[in-house]
Amino acid sequence: MSLAVIHTRAALGLNAPLVTVETHISGGLPSLSIVGLPETAVKESKDRVRSAIINSEFEFPLGRITIHLGPADLPKEGGRYDLAIAISILAASNQIKADQLSNYEIIGELSLSGEVRSVRAILPSAIAADHAGKVAIVPYLNAEEACLPGNNPVLAIKHLSELCAHLNELTTLDHYSTKDVQDKTQDTSFQLCLSDIKGQPQAKRALEIAAAGNHNLLMSGPPGTGKTMLASRLTSILPEVSHQESLEIAKVQSISNPLNINQWKRRPFRTPHHSSSAAALVGGGSTPKPGEITQSHLGVLFLDELPEFDRKVLEVLREPLESGEITISRARHQITYPAQFQLIAAMNPTPCGKVCGPNDICYCTPAKIEKYRSKISGPLLDRIDLQIEVNLIPKELLVAGSSQQEETSQTVKQRVERARNRQLLRTNKPNSMLSTKEIEAHCQISQADFDLMNQAIEQLGLSARSYHRILKVARTVADLEDSELISTTHLTEALSYRKLDFHRRQ
Repeated sequence: MSLAVIHTRAALGLNAPLVTVETHISGGLPSLSIVGLPETAVKESKDRVRSAIINSEFEFPLGRITIHLGPADLPKEGGRYDLAIAISILAASNQIKADQLSNYEIIGELSLSGEVRSVRAILPSAIAADHAGKVAIVPYLNAEEACLPGNNPVLAIKHLSELCAHLNELTTLDHYSTKDVQDKTQDTSFQLCLSDIKGQPQAKRALEIAAAGNHNLLMSGPPGTGKTMLASRLTSILPEVSHQESLEIAKVQSISNPLNINQWKRRPFRTPHHSSSAAALVGGGSTPKPGEITQSHLGVLFLDELPEFDRKVLEVLREPLESGEITISRARHQITYPAQFQLIAAMNPTPCGKVCGPNDICYCTPAKIEKYRSKISGPLLDRIDLQIEVNLIPKELLVAGSSQQEETSQTVKQRVERARNRQLLRTNKPNSMLSTKEIEAHCQISQADFDLMNQAIEQLGLSARSYHRILKVARTVADLEDSELISTTHLTEALSYRKLDFHRRQ
């Protein structure tokens, strides 16, 4: 035959749209052209494919070779199409059998020797191939990642000749075993523990509430009070991720960075530097790539020294904090990435770091302090459910240690998981994601507590968003105590976590 059709997958955000590689060989002067909106790396594949075919002891066909990558309006980039192009050329020139090619989706980059190299974003392609009922043929170095979904059939190859021998029925490639992959991914233990932190009972309580209800948290306090240590231990008390959540985390890692198989079931913890740009946080580029908020999906985004970030950079977080996703638009692309992250932030009370109390010497003027705090706008502060002050640890406790045994992360995690399970049974979502109607249905308070809230709204100048978030936090506090009703104690504790509302600036 002089025409061959091979199926492969493109990489477009978290999606993997189907790409059809059509190769036609006709008479004429020897030439090879690739059409279908290929970018530079795809155009260069003709040289890699020619050398790989020859070095795999096959003949590169003479004549006019036309390769179409469809659909034509989908941009193609990278070397992921090399293997599919090579197989289509060999099938069109009758050097390999083509009767079983419709059962496969082929992805991989070729070296000049015919060795199959790994490519990025293999997991979305493997999942899409499984949904389409096809067997994914992937580079051997990508095989573990491609097997993460579980039962999807995967063939892993190291060299072009291996695949050709399999298609010609000279040898048989076995489906890659997922047993070794599953064994590698069972380790979800953590090294950091809350018991490492001495004292700070209020901060630990706020961290537990934040973990239980997936609430955002802002800690304010002088340097050395343990804010960073507290934030870094949040993932150790968060509920275990489900299999579906693990796949979502792994898909984001697959398109962003080389996926660490040993950590794909762990929630991400991202800590961008305060010099990061808005594009670094939300993503960007001519072909939009995910930013820090997407790489924190279903995990934690920790912003240390929050006021040191540029205000325009912080403002880009407002919409993703509400919607849980980010849409990046460019001239040729518009991609929506998930961004259901938990924001944990830390800041000093003043530019010099002092509390400006009777025992501290602070030379910051009121105008300087006001400028420092104004970096955090009112609308952004509205979206942070818990706002606490972290005080200095007493020197006696720091030097001598505490006679009371500190709670471990595992103990706190058990309470967090019980509270989260109550939320999932009630609304199938954590309390931080409750809608207005769900708040009315599940966060009901008594008339006396309603009067208390009215008083708080007047004194603190709370917005409707802040009011709803206080009710969500109160609902989480009640869940931690296995209470069906929100009591006055739960509500007053939730109100106590609005320490910074008087610093609001629109």
